[in-house]
Amino acid sequence: MDCIHLTGISCYGYIGYLPEEKVLGQWFEVDLKLWLDLSQAAESDAIEDTVDYRNVINLVQNLVKTSKFDLLERLAGAIADAILQQNDMVSQIQVMVIKPAAPIPDFKGKISIEITRYK
Repeated sequence: MDCIHLTGISCYGYIGYLPEEKVLGQWFEVDLKLWLDLSQAAESDAIEDTVDYRNVINLVQNLVKTSKFDLLERLAGAIADAILQQNDMVSQIQVMVIKPAAPIPDFKGKISIEITRYK
């Protein structure tokens, strides 16, 4: 099975458990792996035979901007479900949602959630 990687999709959103995260918002990053058969696209050179990356990126950015979830896990699941529903060619998806600056005292690392879903 072939795989398309989309990494570093940056989005500003209002997702988080703490009240200030819902008011002030913060930056998120999303990385995706989409599994599908790319053999036809490799021969035809036609965008109709693959997934249009622009649509996927726009979908992710819109979900992050408009969602009001408490948990990154919920956001990752919503992204996976939406992409699988809108793209018949995708048979499996891996979504990593990264919170690069979590509001946790004395913590300078990143928090990430990774999920894998199948059709």
